[in-house]
Amino acid sequence: MPWLIVSSSQQENIRIMSRNEKRGQNKTKDLKKQLNCRGKLHPGETLLWSQSLENLLKSKYGMAAFQVFLKSEFSNENIEFWLICDEYKKIRTSSRLTSRAKKIFESYIEANAPKEINIDHQTRDIIRQNLKSPNMSCFDEAQRIVYSLMEKDSYPRFLRSDIYNSLIASV
Repeated sequence: MPWLIVSSSQQENIRIMSRNEKRGQNKTKDLKKQLNCRGKLHPGETLLWSQSLENLLKSKYGMAAFQVFLKSEFSNENIEFWLICDEYKKIRTSSRLTSRAKKIFESYIEANAPKEINIDHQTRDIIRQNLKSPNMSCFDEAQRIVYSLMEKDSYPRFLRSDIYNSLIASV
């Protein structure tokens, strides 16, 4: 039987690769734990996510995985804004609409806002005008723009990400 002679540097590389493989498995477990989906995530569901951003966002776990991914890239302001707009549309009292619209504008729309989203100047001005008399649709155009940005940029990156691929591999 032939002997395998391995140098000390090769042994170290093998140990590192083994550790990294275990870390990868732990990352998947940690992600599933973070998504609170132990045993609940099905292969069909994760494959549906790859068909459209809409399918991804309809899924509780898809939404959570996408948010984790965006946070890892320090670009979660778009999904936050999109979700906040959906919540905003459910408000029925004019006083709450007014106060919430102002908070959304200050957080996401205003130039140099803490979580400023990438929208054009014209849309920003329209929203500024809408704030004079806020209604449920005053952020619709910005929400549409943000969805389009996520669909064309963040979503394809998510599908190529380790986060998505490790979830697919684990189910």
